[in-house]
Amino acid sequence: MESPQRRKSGLNLPAGMNETSLRLETFTGSSSSFRSISISSPRMISSLSSPSSSKSSSCSDRFIPCRSSSRLHTFGLIEKKSPAKEGGNETYSRLLKSELFGPDFGSFSPAGGQGSPMSPNKNMLRFKTEHYGPNSPYSPSILGQDNGFSSEASTPPKPPRKVPKTPHKVLDAPSLQDDFYLNLVDWSSQNVLAVGLGTCVYLWTASNSKVTKLCDLGPNDSVCAVQWTKEGSYISIGTNLGQVQVWDGTQCKRVRTMGGHQTRTGVLAWNSRTLSSGSRDRNILQHDLRVSSDYVSKLVGHKSEVCGLKWSHDDRELASGGNDNQLLVWNQHSQQPIHKLTEHTAAVKAIAWSPHQSNLLASGGGTADRCIRFWNTTNGHQLNNIDTGSQVCNLSWSKNVNEIVSTHGYSQNQIMLWKYPSLAKVATLTGHSLRVLYLATSPDGQTIVTGAGDETLRFWNVFPSVKTQTPVRDTGLWSLGRTYIR
Repeated sequence: MESPQRRKSGLNLPAGMNETSLRLETFTGSSSSFRSISISSPRMISSLSSPSSSKSSSCSDRFIPCRSSSRLHTFGLIEKKSPAKEGGNETYSRLLKSELFGPDFGSFSPAGGQGSPMSPNKNMLRFKTEHYGPNSPYSPSILGQDNGFSSEASTPPKPPRKVPKTPHKVLDAPSLQDDFYLNLVDWSSQNVLAVGLGTCVYLWTASNSKVTKLCDLGPNDSVCAVQWTKEGSYISIGTNLGQVQVWDGTQCKRVRTMGGHQTRTGVLAWNSRTLSSGSRDRNILQHDLRVSSDYVSKLVGHKSEVCGLKWSHDDRELASGGNDNQLLVWNQHSQQPIHKLTEHTAAVKAIAWSPHQSNLLASGGGTADRCIRFWNTTNGHQLNNIDTGSQVCNLSWSKNVNEIVSTHGYSQNQIMLWKYPSLAKVATLTGHSLRVLYLATSPDGQTIVTGAGDETLRFWNVFPSVKTQTPVRDTGLWSLGRTYIR
């Protein structure tokens, strides 16, 4: 039987409990913190019931107050000591309230004032940007960057690529000349290495280490330059007497001999249809094997020996470097250079066009310069440069990654690998005892071969493979020992 007091209030209360026993209790657990808000006034209790609640023993138990006018401190939301909290996780409770109600919640004064919850302009669910502390689970230092989630922040940085510090193969190359202005090593697209040794040219097949003697120029002449065509079937040879010879590399047969230079031809460069040759006579000759004349045009611009020559990958531009410290850029049809780049202070032999970006040209200077410079050949502007500390003898871009390798002479005789465009140094390789004057890259783009006046050719694995490309099948056939190329 219901007591008169319980019937008057309209609430179903357990036996032995009345309205005056209802009070606020704060519970703190090990994993969560919450409050049970009870109402201690009989008048407030009766206000929850509808007019018909006096006739019924059930009523709604939900009451949603207006937060702008609620006196939250009367419900005990201010932190205070309680015997029930002894042994609880108070640190977690403070952290949870700080995240739910803001970092200033614990500083509210129950007496009111500007920072009191009684103030109607201090809405609990106000819209603002919260600034979390470094120890907060929502701190930007934990979630990532301040401006949101970042894939770079969530992904650990890749470890630096390891480059072997020693060559995996060494070939003896007797009579390999120690001459900065010559170009005596080239690697064909058919995986055949050509080397000029004295008066002879030798071919070394990488797949089986077979050595073939291509030609012997005789006692009155010597080899000054070798260069394969892009298809790798024919090879051109520049001689000390100024001739340019073209040989069939598969049949070891001479196809053509062309004159025109007055003295040694130290550098050669093929494009799809034209063979360009540079000489000590300061001229560049354009040869076309489809016509009977020795050359079809002459490019005059250098004031000293031409020692660097490279066609761009699209065959539109030709870059030439000379002992006059000039880097000249020519187009297909012009008889005058479209750009004269004179920032180098020493001979420019090292020239390389980027396979990743059109109109990007790299060049290296000799002992007095020591710099690698990068150019935009569209407008002739220098994009970047770096002082390597020693003579730059050769440059070659990787076709697999955006990196460039340089070989050096005085005074460290090293090989250096650089990232582009950051120019961060990836590796420094040493092993040659004299200037590293010659450089060529394997057709798969992973291996380079370097030659020096110490009469050795050294093979280095410096570049990664293309992700969609299988490893080179003939790499495992190479001996780790030291052999002779002739």
